[in-house]
Amino acid sequence: MNEKLGSYHVTDLAPGRRVWLNTLDMAWLPHTVYGLLEVDVTVARQAIAAYKARTGEALSFTGFLVFCLARAVDEDKSVQSYLKGRKQLVTFDDVDVGIMVEGHVGDRRALMGHVIHAANRKTYLDIHREIRAVQSTPAPANRGMPNWYRSAMLLPWPLSGLFKSVFGAVMSRNPALAVSMAGTVGVSSVGMFGGGHSGWGLTPSSQTLSLVVGGASWKPLVVEGRVEPREVLNLTLAFNHDIIDGAPATRFTRRLVELIEGGYGLDEIDGAADDWAAEANNDNHDHSRRVPVR
Repeated sequence: MNEKLGSYHVTDLAPGRRVWLNTLDMAWLPHTVYGLLEVDVTVARQAIAAYKARTGEALSFTGFLVFCLARAVDEDKSVQSYLKGRKQLVTFDDVDVGIMVEGHVGDRRALMGHVIHAANRKTYLDIHREIRAVQSTPAPANRGMPNWYRSAMLLPWPLSGLFKSVFGAVMSRNPALAVSMAGTVGVSSVGMFGGGHSGWGLTPSSQTLSLVVGGASWKPLVVEGRVEPREVLNLTLAFNHDIIDGAPATRFTRRLVELIEGGYGLDEIDGAADDWAAEANNDNHDHSRRVPVR
């Protein structure tokens, strides 16, 4: 034994980490095409900040990205198709967006999976409220996974490896099973780039299309012939090249960027802020309620 080796200690992996390790083994798609984007989110950020100033409520920016992604996919559902065997494609009508949400288990924070079902038929505020409701609820013991799946992933090796092989084969024949658990598309907020530092993220995904949210920073951009400081967000789009070719991926990317940069759907929150202010001003029964100064 090497006597120069310093002291160390061994701890058991938490059950949730063991489940996650086994899940990641099945997540990397072999033929993935990545697009690294810089998107101007100044309009969206300003609208969300203005809403908070008027109502005191902090809207979910991830919810806005989910909303735009669902709309773009709704316009071209081929990007959420899945192989069924080697001869068929399954294309889903509803856009179910899988996200990771940070909840609480006692005093600790815990990540859990959540699927926003039919996001293409929901408003931005609907999606925001759904995310906030999940965040405010104690994380369930299964962390958003089916109990049978979590139990199988906690089996000792080689049983867990056997389950992964069998489950992977079943998913290749029945993609609806995987979609029911993880959504038709996914959004991952890496959260590793902060403090004004920009950068892109890459993360494993089993979905045909996934969006990885990286860092945001202020950069000089040319807007209508003038150089202006703009808030730029780094996004990564990952496409399964077995299903999506370059040209459709390019068109989809262009449309998604248009929706995000144009602040798609944010006119809805202006009306919601007005309704909130009117309700607050007309509420003469709750004297403890304070209306923010506008």
